[in-house]
Amino acid sequence: MKIQEADAKSLLLAQGLPVPAWEVVRSAPEARAAAERAFAAGASLVVVKAQVLVGGRGKAGGVKVAADAGAAEAAAKAILALEIKGIPVRKLLVGPAADIAREYYLGAILDRVSRRIVVMASAEGGVEIEEVAKVNPGAIHRLEAHPHLGLLDWQARQLAFAVGLGGPHLRDFVQVAKGLVATMLANDADLVEVNPLAIVRETAADGSPVERLACLDAKITLDDSALFRHPALEALRDLDEEDPVDRQARDEGINFIKLDGSIGCMVNGAGLAMTTMDLVKRAGGEPANFLDIGGGARADKVAAAMRLILADPQVTAILVNIFGGITRGDEVARGLIEARAVQARDVPMVVRIVGTNAEEAAALLEANHFATASSLDDAAAKAVAAAGAAARTGPLTNPAADR
Repeated sequence: MKIQEADAKSLLLAQGLPVPAWEVVRSAPEARAAAERAFAAGASLVVVKAQVLVGGRGKAGGVKVAADAGAAEAAAKAILALEIKGIPVRKLLVGPAADIAREYYLGAILDRVSRRIVVMASAEGGVEIEEVAKVNPGAIHRLEAHPHLGLLDWQARQLAFAVGLGGPHLRDFVQVAKGLVATMLANDADLVEVNPLAIVRETAADGSPVERLACLDAKITLDDSALFRHPALEALRDLDEEDPVDRQARDEGINFIKLDGSIGCMVNGAGLAMTTMDLVKRAGGEPANFLDIGGGARADKVAAAMRLILADPQVTAILVNIFGGITRGDEVARGLIEARAVQARDVPMVVRIVGTNAEEAAALLEANHFATASSLDDAAAKAVAAAGAAARTGPLTNPAADR
């Protein structure tokens, strides 16, 4: 689950990281009022930033600096009229603009291969780290945090030296780097990223110039599977930017990930779903989704899963692969019959059901004229062939559903 920048900063702040003040607003007048408060607190400039869950906000015009409250209101009005990568801007972050002396990248990610938290740093901050990885991968320095002790001080210092940061900012960098790992562990996050982590110029109380490290931007991705341990974090989900299909899948209790292929897959069990997708690819096709209906799925859940698959207009064939253990084959068959009766498109479907009540399922499928397969290899081959034939003839409507 991705969360907005302002919410990510709140989680960093909870771990004691240096994050500048901000406010979240939803209108231009609110942005003006927030800017007035920032100027009253001593800011010389304010920044107005679009709150959308995509990168490239600056290039799209979603980040503007204003020298007075009127300019902040005008900037907010312009940004709220934008769509950034297809997402309309509904919220803004308003806060004091930083006087940046140097920018760095710092991030922590869960590496599933090493089963460790990997901390990454780069002297090329303030730009998309994905582009740095493509153009200059040697500029990104990585190390693994200890699985029990977390990121150790000497490791954090090693990262600081690798990106050319030392002197008076070394101790602060160590605390920020350790704080990123602490944020991951405290919130069951997959990714915690600060870009940029900047050295900013400020004025001390006696009027003398000072420099300090500050987290000027933040990106956090939370593990959906762990949200039951963090009820408060569920409230950070931004439903305005969530794909309606993803929301429907979550409400139905179905594990669903949309892909780019044309063959919709409905399977029970994550391992079997991955195997099914592999065999579809080996047969020459491309899966359109990962979909696991889980154990014990009844007819209504099967019908809901079918609606999710058919919501993708790229789907030209469907492969159903069910191994009946807790899940009863006849319940799945009834769900498929129910779903096909109301589906808007007549998409060819290949069904393989083995295990509990497989014979009853076979009788139901035969009586309702479903294409079946005796093995998974056979099912994958038939689904790929059906997708190819459908692509040549074009989409069909379902007369039964029209009635």
